[in-house]
Amino acid sequence: MEDPPRVKPWDDPEREIPEVTDIVPSAPRKPYDMTKVIDQVVDEQSFFETHANWARNVVVGFARMDGRSVGIVANQPRVSAGTLDIDASEKAARFIRFCDSFNIPIVSFVDVPGFMPGTDQEHNGIIRRGAKLIYAYAEATVPLLSVVVRKAYGGAYIVMSSKFLGSDVNYAWPGSEMAVLGPRGAVNILYRNEIADADDPDAKRQALMDEFREEFAHPYGPAKRGYLDDVIEPKDTRKRLIDDLELLERKREDTPPKDHGNIPL
Repeated sequence: MEDPPRVKPWDDPEREIPEVTDIVPSAPRKPYDMTKVIDQVVDEQSFFETHANWARNVVVGFARMDGRSVGIVANQPRVSAGTLDIDASEKAARFIRFCDSFNIPIVSFVDVPGFMPGTDQEHNGIIRRGAKLIYAYAEATVPLLSVVVRKAYGGAYIVMSSKFLGSDVNYAWPGSEMAVLGPRGAVNILYRNEIADADDPDAKRQALMDEFREEFAHPYGPAKRGYLDDVIEPKDTRKRLIDDLELLERKREDTPPKDHGNIPL
């Protein structure tokens, strides 16, 4: 029942992080290293990644924010575009359960295009394994905070510490994209015939993608519906998360001793 010990802070909690905008490309398909974003947000030189060589498309580890212990869960766009597959789902789920067991708040950095497609994933149980990650987030009683860094699509958006799973604080950066599908996948399905009949299919596809991105693939729609608490400037991410961790420091959830679901084993 004890909280993890808090050490004397050595990094300014008010520190802005303008450098973080140079790390994340605006192009949704361009890779980058999410650990560089994490290093900017958390206390200086405090991030300790665990299980780094397994399921590298998701990053988990421990860090401190204003001296407080936090668990970090993040998609890694540098590996398999940050998609969630069987191993990544189980890796993140086990880490979340560990943090919840020892009262460590969880901060999630989201940049996920979806679940990994393919018959191999289907035959080996991606639905059941992915459900473990959903279950871990939904059952966690510690403070849950998340930031959509660049994109969050489809079911993977819901899985990654969304409001639907009981997350306490959800932010997104202004240039992020949040939708059921990415613009390319959406227009290829919705406007397949129009694209095929166009004189220049590539130009038509691009025009429709730009229109879809302007109309749907942005964080302001979800924020208007209450799925996000705010759309924040990237440079303010550290300060906002530290303020929220202080606010949620005394969060407690009590459930009846035999109240539990059927974990997806």
